[in-house]
Amino acid sequence: MPRLALYALAVCALAVVAAVVSFVQGYWIGVVWVLLAGLSSNMAWYYLRRAKAQRDAARAATG
Repeated sequence: MPRLALYALAVCALAVVAAVVSFVQGYWIGVVWVLLAGLSSNMAWYYLRRAKAQRDAARAATG
């Protein structure tokens, strides 16, 4: 798994935890954490798909 995808997944998990804690405490700033979780989730998917496409292209070039 690409390193940037792992970092994005870690940020996503931390943002989800922060959103839950924020909402439990009654703060509306949790909405920002939810948006950050969505953004980092999309970044993780992008980096995973990009790595897969690069692997497939390298495999097609050699085979």
